[in-house]
Amino acid sequence: MPIQSLPRRLLTALIAAGMYASCLFAPAFAEPAMTTVRLAQNLSPISGITIVAKERGIFEKHGLNVVVSNFTSGRLALEATIGGGADIATTAEAPVTAAAMAGQEIAFLTRMEYSDLKTLVTTASGIETIQDLEGKRLGLATGTGSEVYVSALLKAAGLTKGDVRLVSLKPQTMVSALAAGGVDAINIWEPHITNARKALGDQVRQIDTAGIYSETFNIVTMQPYLEKNRDTVTRFLEAMIEAEGWIKAHPDEAPVIIARAVGMNVDDLVSVWQDYIFNVVIDQRTLDVLHAHARWRLETGNAPTGATMPDFSTVIFPDVLGEIDSSRVKIAIR
Repeated sequence: MPIQSLPRRLLTALIAAGMYASCLFAPAFAEPAMTTVRLAQNLSPISGITIVAKERGIFEKHGLNVVVSNFTSGRLALEATIGGGADIATTAEAPVTAAAMAGQEIAFLTRMEYSDLKTLVTTASGIETIQDLEGKRLGLATGTGSEVYVSALLKAAGLTKGDVRLVSLKPQTMVSALAAGGVDAINIWEPHITNARKALGDQVRQIDTAGIYSETFNIVTMQPYLEKNRDTVTRFLEAMIEAEGWIKAHPDEAPVIIARAVGMNVDDLVSVWQDYIFNVVIDQRTLDVLHAHARWRLETGNAPTGATMPDFSTVIFPDVLGEIDSSRVKIAIR
């Protein structure tokens, strides 16, 4: 019998039964679509905020499926992003100024951490103070904040590059270089200093370089990506702010999560935990470090021919963070 020929009362009952069945077997609510973001991350405690946001499921709370590719330096992470292999990078100021001076269309979104770089020397070298670095072999990670730190270190000691021998090393090879006697000192960020101290014991010691150079760690994307994915970037920064709050509210648990993620002994990270200052912010320190690094590039020739001081107002995009929380943008960029 055609459905049109059914008695009205029976037809109404069938429709109602069908609607009830569809409600009974349908999910209670539709899951929102997750947006995939490819994050190039330097796998180190300095990326603590993005590590916690991933490990605690905070990115997912903000509708983001963050696919992480880990790198041994922020320079490599930013290069991957510039090359199209990632959408967002965690990186220090050194790669940022290099990219800005090379005319790359980067978009600096926020700082998320800063901490002092450190110098570890072999006891056999006889180095006690920064002045004792004269004539020694200094290991550094070329093209990163490590190189700028060494420049500032030598200046503070009244020395020049001609007074020392600079040895370019990857961060992960510095411990073996010290152990083999290939260098007298390494100049790098954590956890490489702690790893070397643990591995080499009384064969090494840390000298006092506090306050000479603080490296910032930042979130950078490309301008075309920001233009096309403004909402995604906003949610990414919102998740970071939530992760920052979680870290500060859980000072005992946070180092455990981060140490596990980076493959570091928890006690080792706890011993230097206070060195890491986590803040999702754009402030004067952020701008000062970028300018200091750019000046270093110009003074030392580590910049493209004809390069000048970058106009960071064309690189820093504070409006995304400012729209989330205006108190986190503490200086006027534009």
